Amino acid sequence: MPGVTIGAGSVVGAGSVVTRDVPPRVVAVGSPCRVLRPVDEKDRAAVAAGLPVDGA
Repeated sequence: MPGVTIGAGSVVGAGSVVTRDVPPRVVAVGSPCRVLRPVDEKDRAAVAAGLPVDGA
């Protein structure tokens, strides 16, 4: 939506409708988009190694 911002390092799920600002370093999904959980060091390590990230 116009006027909303997505924080640095955040991940927004495909098809999510972002109606409010998303804070930095979180995973946000849904319609309307809601914060699911923070992005942690385990996620960063998995991405760096080319592995899938656990959604739990």
